[in-house]
Amino acid sequence: MRPRTIDEVIGQRHLLDPGRFIYRMIKANRPVSILLYGPPGTGKTTIANALANTLKLPFAELNAVDAGLKDVEQIVADAKMQGQTILFLDEIHRFNKKQQDYLLPFTESGLITLVAATTANPFHDVNPAVRSRCQILELKSLEPEDIELGIQRALVDVERGLGSYPVEMEQPALAHFAQASGGDMRKALGAVEIAVLSTDEDDGVIRITEDIAVECLQKKSLASDKDGDGHYDLLSAFHKSLRGSDVDAALHYLARLIQSGDLIGLTRRILCVADEDIGLAFPAATSHVIAAIESAERLGFPEAMLPLGKIVMELCLLPKSNSVTTAVGNAMRDVETKHFGDIPLHLKDAHYASAKKLGRGVEYKYPHDYPEGLVEQQYLPKALAGTQYYHPKGLGQEKQFAERYAYIRKGNAKANPK
Repeated sequence: MRPRTIDEVIGQRHLLDPGRFIYRMIKANRPVSILLYGPPGTGKTTIANALANTLKLPFAELNAVDAGLKDVEQIVADAKMQGQTILFLDEIHRFNKKQQDYLLPFTESGLITLVAATTANPFHDVNPAVRSRCQILELKSLEPEDIELGIQRALVDVERGLGSYPVEMEQPALAHFAQASGGDMRKALGAVEIAVLSTDEDDGVIRITEDIAVECLQKKSLASDKDGDGHYDLLSAFHKSLRGSDVDAALHYLARLIQSGDLIGLTRRILCVADEDIGLAFPAATSHVIAAIESAERLGFPEAMLPLGKIVMELCLLPKSNSVTTAVGNAMRDVETKHFGDIPLHLKDAHYASAKKLGRGVEYKYPHDYPEGLVEQQYLPKALAGTQYYHPKGLGQEKQFAERYAYIRKGNAKANPK
């Protein structure tokens, strides 16, 4: 059922509709090298084939998993005889730099129009020299209505589909195939084929019910490649939902991360939120997270979902403050970029016999000898006297810290003249 021309391609309207890039390339009859990236089953190979058919150009196909430099050399040799050729190179990120670079002069001259595909982020995994010669186009997961259209086409296509079978598919069954395939047309059509070929006729009709559809495609397909670009997008969406206090969105991404199996990445993000995004607004959040993780580890799944769900909901509902993040960042920036001078003499180590002769620790004032444990004293290097890294948010428990901080700074300001 793979589309033979661009007009038959389902979905990806942001690339294929009139006025969009691929449409314009075909209209101008000027193929250029492109780099397609996106989830499996979204049409990368399809678009490459359809482009070659639409433009009526020779077509060659390689998969970088099992292809080598000799295979590429042979395609280049054939192209020199046949003329401009479209080379579809799947999983291009599997090629090493030398293999990728070999294509450069031939794409530059126009002998080879490269249509490369990858499920990885090309900005991470593809040679910059190759990227610079390609238009980078992102393919998106197909919507359920796109999958339904593909299935309906297959059910009536006699030549390439299931049109020769007397199939009657119930709407709930069609909806299940469309939803549970996770935007992967290949997975959906494979499941429909199994359903049709494994179901006996009843009064001359093969009836595909929802129960049959569930048996043939039981679990929704979710991206679970822990090294894949989509997985990092999932972790990012989870973290940002927690930071944004959206309980429902955070629970949604929590469920997807649990199903992906990346529990280390999941718990690391939860712990990071406690320190990065809640911080001093509720300092105990960190210990709460650690307790929840330990509880989940002892319980195991499926019960582990409860402590994880509870801590995710708690973190969403707690007040947020990134004052720790910004304060540490400000201090690190100063250390990396400024001249900050020597440590004040009275703060230097004085635990050796000759320290006093060097003036070290002589004028140090021990805070516990003073009321409230506070004493006016210069702690920062002289060059940084008066610097303020911490800017309290005044939310949650940090409101108390903010008041205390202002009081301390007022006293220390007297001992830190600029």
